[in-house]
Amino acid sequence: MEKKGKEAKAKVLWKLFISTLYLSAFTFGGGYVIVTLMKKKFVDDLHWIDEKEMLDLVAIAQSSPGAIAVNGAIVVGYKLAGIAGVLVSILGTMLPPFVIISVISAFYQAFRSNFFISQMLEGMQAGVGAVIASVTYEMGAGIVKEKDAVSVGIMIGAFIVSCIFGVNVVLIILVCGLLGVIRTLFAKRREMK
Repeated sequence: MEKKGKEAKAKVLWKLFISTLYLSAFTFGGGYVIVTLMKKKFVDDLHWIDEKEMLDLVAIAQSSPGAIAVNGAIVVGYKLAGIAGVLVSILGTMLPPFVIISVISAFYQAFRSNFFISQMLEGMQAGVGAVIASVTYEMGAGIVKEKDAVSVGIMIGAFIVSCIFGVNVVLIILVCGLLGVIRTLFAKRREMK
C-alpha cells in the first residue's frame, strides 16, 4: 500500500517537472503569459486544481516578491506535492531560462545585430500582448461569473486606479489583499453568530 503511494507521488512529481519544464521552455513574454498556460495545463488539461483555486494561487504568486513564473510554480508545486513539489517545480521552471540565457549571453554580439532575430522578437511582442489580454479576460470573466458585487467592484476599482490614475501595482495588490483579509474576517464573524 505504501509502495503504491510512493509510486503515485513519484508520477505526480515527474508530471509536475515535465509540465513546468515545458511551460517554462516555450513561454515567451514574462510571467503573466505563463499564468495562462499554467491554468490551461493544471486546471483544464490535468484537472489537478480547480479554476477558483488557481485564481487564489495566482494572487499569492503575484503578491510575493520575485518572478511570477517561479512564484506560480512554487504555489502550484506546494499545492500538489508539498515541499518535494516546490523543489521539482522550481527546477522545471528555472532550467530552461537558465540554459537559454546562458547561450544568449555567450553569443550576445551575434544575436544583437542579427536582422532575423530582431524581427522575430518584435513579432513575439505582439503575440505576448495577445496572451496577456487573454489571461486578463479569462481571470476577469471568472470573477464576473461568480456574481459577487464586492469582488467585481474591487476588480473594477483596481483597474481604474491602475490605468487612469497610474497607482503603483504593488500598492494595488497590497490594498486588494488587505480588503480580502477584512472581507474574510467579516464573513467568519457572521458565521460565528
